[in-house]
Amino acid sequence: MAEQTVAECLTAAEDSVTLINDINTNGKKSTYVGGTAEKDTDMEQADINACVQRNVDHLELILEYTEPNVKGSSSSKKTTCSGGVTTGKAYISANS
Repeated sequence: MAEQTVAECLTAAEDSVTLINDINTNGKKSTYVGGTAEKDTDMEQADINACVQRNVDHLELILEYTEPNVKGSSSSKKTTCSGGVTTGKAYISANS
């Protein structure tokens, strides 16, 4: 199996950023937690927070990779992922 590049790792991690941002923007209406534009999800807030936390944890793990050297990268995608961590933590804090 070929090794991933920094860009490939960060591109894959952006899926977590998208999820976090959508839940932050749409809350219980986010499609990522089973909501729709018309209807809130049936998920409990604690379960939504757990979903966001799993994605924050995933991003934090990727941002610490040294092989490939994501940690030392200056990629704008790394900045996007760091922003996702910040947004996710703020969302959980505001909705706990």
